[in-house]
Amino acid sequence: MLLDKTFSQLTTTELFQIYRLRAAVFIVAQSRVVQDPDDVDLIARHIFIKDGDAIVAYARVYPADGGVSFGRVVTAASHRGQGLGRELMDGVMDCIRKYFPGNPIHIHAQEQVERFYYQWGFQSEGAPFILAQTPHVKMTHPAI
Repeated sequence: MLLDKTFSQLTTTELFQIYRLRAAVFIVAQSRVVQDPDDVDLIARHIFIKDGDAIVAYARVYPADGGVSFGRVVTAASHRGQGLGRELMDGVMDCIRKYFPGNPIHIHAQEQVERFYYQWGFQSEGAPFILAQTPHVKMTHPAI
C-alpha cells in the first residue's frame, strides 16, 4: 500500500519505522556519516510503501532550489527485486504533479542508481561529486 503524508500526519510508529529503515541502509549498510533525521523531514511529503504494518520503501519530496526535490529513496533489503522502487517512484512523481506542479525537479542521485532515474525522464548534469562519502550525480527533470 502506497501512502503520502506530511510530517504531522505520520504516526509515531510510522516515523520510527522510516528512521529505522533509512538508518539501516544509509548509515549502517552504506557506512555513511549523515545527519538523519534532518530539518527537511519537517517540510517534506513522505511517500512510503507498507507490507502489512511494516514500511518497506520510502522517499521524501520537498521544495528546494526554486523547484522541487526528493531524496532518502530506500527499499528494505528484504523487499528488493519486487518492483517497489518503480512503484515508489511512480508515487513520487504523482506527488510532484499534485503538490508541486510546474516546478522543475532537481536531485542528487547516488551514482549507482543514475540509470534507474532515466526511466522517468531525468537527465544527468555535470561530473559526479562526493556527498556524504558517496559518489552522486546531479540530475534534473523539466517541470511537470
